Amino acid sequence: MSNAENLFEDDEDLDIDGYKSKDDVILKTHERINQDLCGEIEKLETGYIELKLVTNHDMIADSKNLIHGGFIFSAADYAAMAAVNEKNVVLVASDCQFLSPVKFGDIVNFVAKVRHKEGRKRNVHVTGHVLEIKVFEGEFKTVVTDRHVLKLRLTDTEDDDE
Repeated sequence: MSNAENLFEDDEDLDIDGYKSKDDVILKTHERINQDLCGEIEKLETGYIELKLVTNHDMIADSKNLIHGGFIFSAADYAAMAAVNEKNVVLVASDCQFLSPVKFGDIVNFVAKVRHKEGRKRNVHVTGHVLEIKVFEGEFKTVVTDRHVLKLRLTDTEDDDE
């Protein structure tokens, strides 16, 4: 085994934090999302994200190769969550407009910006463009929770069945 191989034998002992720039932002949420269906992050800053969705065959809704709007919404939602970039962020409401159809092979570029922050609430504005054509615009209302949404106690009493 060479010296170089020995250096990297125990990867878990490496401390990469010392090599990160203070300006680097690390994604803290939705880390297991399928980027083939929800888009790939191109740029991540505090409160801001650029995301690229390359439409694929699995997204086609009809014989004319129209992309189902659910995939456009999903990418926009992912962009909003990543712009908030808190481990336990959840979507509570949205007001969206689908402005132009998207077809198979189109690349949709999303920009998401946190516009309002009050306590645990965040409002995120998201736009999506194919080339110069705006195809999507929406406002996403999110809440940051202390724990994962599936681990929250939503009532004061626990059911006996649990």
